[in-house]
Amino acid sequence: MLTVIVSGFFGDEGKGKVAAFLALKERPKITVRTGSVNAGHTVIYRGVTYGLRLVPSSFIVPETRLLIGAGANVDPKVFTKEVSLLRVGERVFIDGNASVIEEKHVEADRDNSFFRGFIGTTGTGVSPALVDRVARKAILVKDVPSLKNHVTDVAEEVNSALDNGATVHLEGTQGFYLSLYHGTYPYVTGRDTTAAAVCSECGVGPKRVDEVLLVLKSFVTRVGNGPLEGEITPEEAERKGFVESGTVTGRLRRAASFNFQMAKRAARVNGATQIAVTKLDILFPECSHARRREFLSEKCIGFLKKIQDETGVPVSIVSTGPEAEDAVYIGSEGL
Repeated sequence: MLTVIVSGFFGDEGKGKVAAFLALKERPKITVRTGSVNAGHTVIYRGVTYGLRLVPSSFIVPETRLLIGAGANVDPKVFTKEVSLLRVGERVFIDGNASVIEEKHVEADRDNSFFRGFIGTTGTGVSPALVDRVARKAILVKDVPSLKNHVTDVAEEVNSALDNGATVHLEGTQGFYLSLYHGTYPYVTGRDTTAAAVCSECGVGPKRVDEVLLVLKSFVTRVGNGPLEGEITPEEAERKGFVESGTVTGRLRRAASFNFQMAKRAARVNGATQIAVTKLDILFPECSHARRREFLSEKCIGFLKKIQDETGVPVSIVSTGPEAEDAVYIGSEGL
């Protein structure tokens, strides 16, 4: 059973929360994270907040093997610090063909004031590292002595696990509308962010995918520059409770109300089979911390049904609070 978890807007939808919740429910044998250190996932579990930049959100399930795909860019310092903090070193592994972010990449990213001002990058060295990868000049993880004990063949592990009937999750990063190919170009990231790209980065063929879980937030936010349809003022965002900051940079996110047309396109291009909706407790405070369907209000149910109707995809999970377990599992058939 292979499930791909991806974002439907500009990132910051709470994919980490959803991935953690689903991991607690399905106890996957393997979870693979894609992307790089410029995207963060937040998991709050049993009162502790974890800001993740490389380790999969399934780390809260002790028996899950945690992998990082070949398409990732890995900063060894970030990786080592995170693994040590989470105490998961014995079960975290990186594909040997993943590329390395060197100090020169970080410096180049931070020195490029025009590029950072234009796009609003995180300054973590990802773009320069990607340039070296495309130019065939990158250092690969398998060639870094400090990472030798964490090297594996992710594609082989995942495909073998699927052959044996295991449950595997692929955890995407960043937002669909930040895709280099399908996003709001040129205000995008340096990679594709779709479900198909997640599979490619992990080394999994499309016929192996069983479910694509598209994560949408009950409102839309965006960090950095670029278009945001229906953007509201910071004052209005504060009144609505839409004020947020980025996991990696701490920058305030711009905000807008839920966009049904954007959700529909994201569902279509990603081939979504299920939808998870997060931050319902912000839009519908009466549903805060609900963990059973009967505790969702009629207004909340109406909003979720409209998402289903507009996208043609069932809503299977709804998040009602910050804790990993603050969610309602509706099921693959939807409402």
